Amino acid sequence: MHSKMEGETTVNAAASSSSSPSRYESQKRRDWNTFLQYLRNHKPPLNLSRCSGAHVLEFLKYLDQFGKTKVHAVSCPFFGQPNPPAQCTCPLKQAWGSLDALIGRLRAAFEEIGGGLPESNPFAAKAVRIYLKEVRQTQAQARGIPYDKKKRKRPHTTPTAATPTAGTDKDDAGGSSGATLVV
Repeated sequence: MHSKMEGETTVNAAASSSSSPSRYESQKRRDWNTFLQYLRNHKPPLNLSRCSGAHVLEFLKYLDQFGKTKVHAVSCPFFGQPNPPAQCTCPLKQAWGSLDALIGRLRAAFEEIGGGLPESNPFAAKAVRIYLKEVRQTQAQARGIPYDKKKRKRPHTTPTAATPTAGTDKDDAGGSSGATLVV
């Protein structure tokens, strides 16, 4: 039987505090235990307190061997094609969305165990954010699908007769400023 690593029982206890943990909590616990197992099997074994963003990057790259997403190399004739017409030998990797969600769950698990200040969370390290951004861009280019940042849609409000308008003071030279006061 293996010894418990720091943080393992805390996340397990937090996830089992309700009668049956949510799907998210169960996945977070599985991800956390997988990461702790990776640290135990690391050569040399690592304690969570010594874990850095570089170790998180090693873990993410290790997970690529279990990936199911075809990522075409620049030299591949199907590079940039969303639906390639034939098979190729390009590697399978973890999808960016899966890695992004994994890091989010591991960040939350680390915070739950009281891993220290948010700045000390290895899953929130700048290197991890940069790596995820690069993976997203690389996979988007390899598949020919742009990952443009989506602009937030602002809620559209239409002024009605019952809606009071701002700027109706007598000192306001132009009368109403046209801005609506949303109540």
